[in-house]
Amino acid sequence: MSPHPYSSSVSSQKSGFGYFIYGAQLCLKPGIRRFVILPLLTNIILFGGSLYYLYSNLSVWLENWLGTIPDIFSWLSYLLFPLLGITIIATFSYFFSTVANWIAAPFNGLLAEKLEILLIGQGPQDQSLFSLIKDTPRILHREWIKLVYYLPKALGLFIILLIPALGQTLGPILWFTFSAWMMAIQYCDYPFDNHKVTFQKMKNDLKADKLRAYSFGGSVAVFTMIPIVNLFIMPIAVCGATAMWVERYKSHN
Repeated sequence: MSPHPYSSSVSSQKSGFGYFIYGAQLCLKPGIRRFVILPLLTNIILFGGSLYYLYSNLSVWLENWLGTIPDIFSWLSYLLFPLLGITIIATFSYFFSTVANWIAAPFNGLLAEKLEILLIGQGPQDQSLFSLIKDTPRILHREWIKLVYYLPKALGLFIILLIPALGQTLGPILWFTFSAWMMAIQYCDYPFDNHKVTFQKMKNDLKADKLRAYSFGGSVAVFTMIPIVNLFIMPIAVCGATAMWVERYKSHN
């Protein structure tokens, strides 16, 4: 069989960031663009409103939070101000990304499926529009599983953030690391779930490839914090994660 036109002899050597950039390129491929529209519109509508609210209140929140630091550590304010800002933006970004993914989950799954077909000429079985509609409750249940996995860990990190000094120094680092992991899980799960791979198996595959998973999720997390750019991240991340599934994980699932 001749190589597929979109295959690459060095594809398996891509970093997580490389897959993120590759996802941006794949979004523009003929035959894929029309499946990008609905996830893109969902992201624009939700992020547009949420980010306007965030940036309207960010400075006030930061000043109030820094006001809880003991006077002996007040000299750290100049360092902590940007760290806390990044933490708040990352928290908001992940929260609204989760809401957007709940709404757009069936369309993200469809985008992942169509891209997989483009990349290798085959995809999940029985993925007609009717089967997609019929499968929506199962897809939303998978989103619920991800949320249940996320909430206890996020709550623990939030409690750390409330601890004076410790929360404002170590907290942002832990939060960003966790956000990177969750972004990898969120978007890689679409192609895995299309093939009915269990959530636990998907997590195990990503844990076995931690550097790539964290660098992909970290790339998504960073660009999700950039105004305007973050409006376009959802379909890019789905495409990048799908390419990573095809080239890294599909063969042993």
